[in-house]
Amino acid sequence: MIAHLQGKLVEKTPTDVVIDCGGVGYQVNISLHTYSLLPNVDFVKLYTHLQIKEDAHTLFGFVEKSEREIFKMLLSVSGIGAGIARTMLSSLEPKQIINAIASGDVATIQRIKGIGSKTAQRVILDLKEKVLKLYDLDEVSMSLSNTNKEEALSALEVLGFVRKTSEKVIEKIIKEDPEATVEAIIKKALKNL
Repeated sequence: MIAHLQGKLVEKTPTDVVIDCGGVGYQVNISLHTYSLLPNVDFVKLYTHLQIKEDAHTLFGFVEKSEREIFKMLLSVSGIGAGIARTMLSSLEPKQIINAIASGDVATIQRIKGIGSKTAQRVILDLKEKVLKLYDLDEVSMSLSNTNKEEALSALEVLGFVRKTSEKVIEKIIKEDPEATVEAIIKKALKNL
């Protein structure tokens, strides 16, 4: 119904903004990802999604169209409401969510506050095919990097490094070089730990 809002940014917090459009102030809920992308100017444009319930009409806004599409996809999953979808987009970047779904990475999705293992599995089950087709991803390459990541992680754990710390370092390495071999990941990780 309301596809986008364009106007003067009147108020801005990490969870919502107020945009003045022709004298009417619209309160729009946003994710931390959108908050980080908001320009430091008075005039903004947000792509929106209007959720209509019996007791409320709620607007959700996004700087990027792609984030709005991911939000809508997440809403299509049973057990995921607008609040949890917004939390997901605040906890992980849209690209990370897409990669986690495409590679079947339940652990990454489950780390998000409010999501248990069953919901994480349902998100992957319901959206994996859509994500692979929509973003033209290759399932084999997604699972390959995931396997390399897991092997490197377990190797570092055997060497006595803390899993959480190792995981952050490895994710950074894989982001820089998605084709890195297990050995290359471990060598780079050892330099950074």
